[in-house]
Amino acid sequence: MSAAVKSELRKFTSTRMWWVLLLSLALSVVFLVGSVAGSIALADALGDESVQSGFEGMDPQDVALMVYSLPVSLGYVFPAVLGALSVTQEYRHRTIDTTLLMDPRRGRLILAKLIAVVPFEVAYGLVAMVMGVATGAAALTIADMPTGLDDPATWSSIAMGVAALAVWGVVGVGLGTAMPSQVLVIILLIGWTQLAEPIVRLALGFVEPLQPVGAFLPGAAGDAMVGASLYSAMDSGDLLSPWAGFAVLLAYALVASAIGWVRMTRRDVS
Repeated sequence: MSAAVKSELRKFTSTRMWWVLLLSLALSVVFLVGSVAGSIALADALGDESVQSGFEGMDPQDVALMVYSLPVSLGYVFPAVLGALSVTQEYRHRTIDTTLLMDPRRGRLILAKLIAVVPFEVAYGLVAMVMGVATGAAALTIADMPTGLDDPATWSSIAMGVAALAVWGVVGVGLGTAMPSQVLVIILLIGWTQLAEPIVRLALGFVEPLQPVGAFLPGAAGDAMVGASLYSAMDSGDLLSPWAGFAVLLAYALVASAIGWVRMTRRDVS
């Protein structure tokens, strides 16, 4: 098993894919967090009293946590795409044939990919949260609002944000295994994370009986791990507890991986 994991790690480090996506993630987080937190600072500078009392009626400490959750709420597509590409690139470039000739146990291949992606996704999570916290804290300081960085609970939520982004990478591996078409899986991930799920979460928030359903969507599960969300601030429903969110998000990854395993064992990869 260790040889299979080492092989998968070498596949990551031998291409520019991982660090190009990492750089894109860092720049996106700075832009997105800066836009939201900067709007709060700007509104404060213009004398908007609602900002002084909290964003949309929220406590200022909760505003800070919401700002720090933005890398998870808006940037999780990058680790998910990295995980998916770790599988789909093998199909695109036909290296999957050589991989399975060297080790035909397909379940072991999927497990090795799931394990090998974790350290890269942890790095993604660390970079995203560091950039998000630095940008958000700077804007909140300019707005003379609490940054919450003196509260251990804030740092616990930030750490869970790192974990959430790492789990999203595992979800990506599962999706890539279940859907090996590289173009299709990237379109699905971008379409779902950036368009479909935000609309669905907001829509469910307006239907009170269905609000609990929104908490079990994958993006909402990731937000639950942090304990805050931009969408929840917009009344799109309550979040699960952090560990319940972790369990739901991990379940998505495992179910997708199981579907991929069944697909690989019942169909020829060529």
